[in-house]
Amino acid sequence: MRQKGFTLIELLIVVAIIGILATIGLPMYTTHQAKAKFTAGLAEISALKAGYEDTLNQGTVPTIALIGGTSPTANCRIDVTGDVATGIGSISCEILDAPAPVLGKSITLTRSATEGWKCVTTAEAKYVAKGCGVTGA
Repeated sequence: MRQKGFTLIELLIVVAIIGILATIGLPMYTTHQAKAKFTAGLAEISALKAGYEDTLNQGTVPTIALIGGTSPTANCRIDVTGDVATGIGSISCEILDAPAPVLGKSITLTRSATEGWKCVTTAEAKYVAKGCGVTGA
Protein backbone atom coordinates (compact mmCIF):
# COMPACT_ATOMS: atom_id res chain seq x y z
CA MET A 1 0.00 0.00 0.00
CA ARG A 2 1.42 3.34 -1.05
CA GLN A 3 0.77 6.46 1.05
CA LYS A 4 0.30 9.86 -0.49
CA GLY A 5 1.61 13.12 0.97
CA PHE A 6 4.71 15.22 1.43
CA THR A 7 7.92 14.14 3.06
CA LEU A 8 9.56 16.15 5.80
CA ILE A 9 12.40 17.18 3.48
CA GLU A 10 9.95 18.56 0.91
CA LEU A 11 8.19 20.60 3.58
CA LEU A 12 11.50 21.96 4.92
CA ILE A 13 12.52 23.04 1.41
CA VAL A 14 9.24 24.92 0.98
CA VAL A 15 9.69 26.65 4.36
CA ALA A 16 13.27 27.63 3.42
CA ILE A 17 12.11 29.10 0.10
CA ILE A 18 9.37 31.13 1.84
CA GLY A 19 11.95 32.39 4.35
CA ILE A 20 14.29 33.54 1.59
CA LEU A 21 11.48 35.34 -0.25
CA ALA A 22 10.38 37.08 2.96
CA THR A 23 13.95 38.16 3.69
CA ILE A 24 14.13 39.85 0.30
CA GLY A 25 10.54 41.12 0.12
CA LEU A 26 10.00 42.79 3.50
CA PRO A 27 12.72 45.46 3.19
CA MET A 28 11.51 46.28 -0.32
CA TYR A 29 7.96 46.61 0.98
CA THR A 30 9.05 48.89 3.83
CA THR A 31 10.91 51.11 1.35
CA HIS A 32 7.82 51.26 -0.84
CA GLN A 33 5.63 52.21 2.15
CA ALA A 34 8.08 54.95 3.21
CA LYS A 35 8.16 56.44 -0.30
CA ALA A 36 4.36 56.38 -0.47
CA LYS A 37 3.99 58.11 2.91
CA PHE A 38 6.52 60.80 1.92
CA THR A 39 4.67 61.43 -1.35
CA ALA A 40 1.32 61.62 0.46
CA GLY A 41 2.72 64.20 2.90
CA LEU A 42 4.19 66.26 0.06
CA ALA A 43 0.85 66.14 -1.79
CA GLU A 44 -1.02 67.37 1.29
CA ILE A 45 1.14 70.45 1.76
CA SER A 46 1.47 71.13 -1.98
CA ALA A 47 -2.31 71.38 -2.18
CA LEU A 48 -2.17 74.25 0.35
CA LYS A 49 0.08 76.46 -1.81
CA ALA A 50 -2.81 78.08 -3.72
CA GLY A 51 -4.63 79.03 -0.52
CA TYR A 52 -1.35 80.30 0.94
CA GLU A 53 -0.72 82.53 -2.10
CA ASP A 54 -4.29 83.84 -2.04
CA THR A 55 -4.13 84.67 1.67
CA LEU A 56 -0.75 86.38 1.30
CA ASN A 57 -1.94 88.41 -1.71
CA GLN A 58 -4.90 89.67 0.34
CA GLY A 59 -2.44 91.08 2.88
CA THR A 60 -3.28 88.56 5.60
CA VAL A 61 -0.77 86.49 7.54
CA PRO A 62 -1.32 82.85 6.47
CA THR A 63 -2.51 80.32 9.04
CA ILE A 64 -3.46 76.69 8.61
CA ALA A 65 -7.18 77.54 8.83
CA LEU A 66 -7.00 80.48 6.40
CA ILE A 67 -5.26 78.50 3.65
CA GLY A 68 -7.79 75.65 3.83
CA GLY A 69 -5.88 73.03 5.81
CA THR A 70 -6.24 71.11 9.03
CA SER A 71 -3.63 69.63 11.31
CA PRO A 72 -2.86 66.90 12.08
CA THR A 73 -3.97 64.82 9.10
CA ALA A 74 -3.52 61.11 8.44
CA ASN A 75 -0.03 61.81 7.08
CA CYS A 76 1.25 65.08 8.58
CA ARG A 77 1.40 67.54 11.39
CA ILE A 78 1.27 70.75 9.35
CA ASP A 79 2.73 74.11 10.34
CA VAL A 80 2.37 77.39 8.42
CA THR A 81 4.46 80.56 8.75
CA GLY A 82 4.48 83.71 6.67
CA ASP A 83 5.29 87.39 6.52
CA VAL A 84 3.13 89.65 4.36
CA ALA A 85 5.72 92.45 4.13
CA THR A 86 8.53 90.29 2.72
CA GLY A 87 6.49 87.56 1.01
CA ILE A 88 8.59 84.92 2.75
CA GLY A 89 6.98 81.94 4.43
CA SER A 90 6.71 78.18 4.61
CA ILE A 91 4.37 75.23 4.85
CA SER A 92 5.90 72.26 6.64
CA CYS A 93 4.86 68.70 7.29
CA GLU A 94 6.16 66.41 10.02
CA ILE A 95 5.41 62.90 8.77
CA LEU A 96 3.17 60.86 11.11
CA ASP A 97 2.15 57.19 11.32
CA ALA A 98 4.82 56.01 8.87
CA PRO A 99 7.58 53.40 8.58
CA ALA A 100 10.68 54.16 10.67
CA PRO A 101 12.82 55.57 7.81
CA VAL A 102 10.50 58.58 7.36
CA LEU A 103 8.66 58.79 10.70
CA GLY A 104 9.14 62.25 12.21
CA LYS A 105 11.04 63.58 9.20
CA SER A 106 10.01 66.96 7.84
CA ILE A 107 9.06 68.25 4.43
CA THR A 108 9.15 72.03 4.06
CA LEU A 109 7.88 74.12 1.18
CA THR A 110 9.54 77.53 1.50
CA ARG A 111 8.22 80.57 -0.35
CA SER A 112 10.39 83.45 -1.45
CA ALA A 113 9.04 86.55 -3.16
CA THR A 114 11.81 86.36 -5.76
CA GLU A 115 12.39 82.60 -6.22
CA GLY A 116 8.92 81.12 -5.69
CA TRP A 117 8.48 77.77 -3.92
CA LYS A 118 11.30 75.43 -2.94
CA CYS A 119 11.01 72.02 -1.27
CA VAL A 120 13.53 70.62 1.25
CA THR A 121 13.34 67.60 3.52
CA THR A 122 15.24 65.81 6.26
CA ALA A 123 14.35 62.35 4.89
CA GLU A 124 16.97 60.18 3.18
CA ALA A 125 17.28 60.71 -0.58
CA LYS A 126 16.04 57.22 -1.48
CA TYR A 127 12.60 57.99 0.02
CA VAL A 128 12.21 61.49 -1.43
CA ALA A 129 9.96 62.40 -4.36
CA LYS A 130 11.51 64.17 -7.34
CA GLY A 131 11.81 67.92 -6.96
CA CYS A 132 12.37 67.94 -3.22
CA GLY A 133 15.94 68.41 -2.01
CA VAL A 134 17.51 66.69 0.99
CA THR A 135 18.97 68.85 3.78
CA GLY A 136 20.06 66.09 6.14
CA ALA A 137 18.73 64.95 9.50
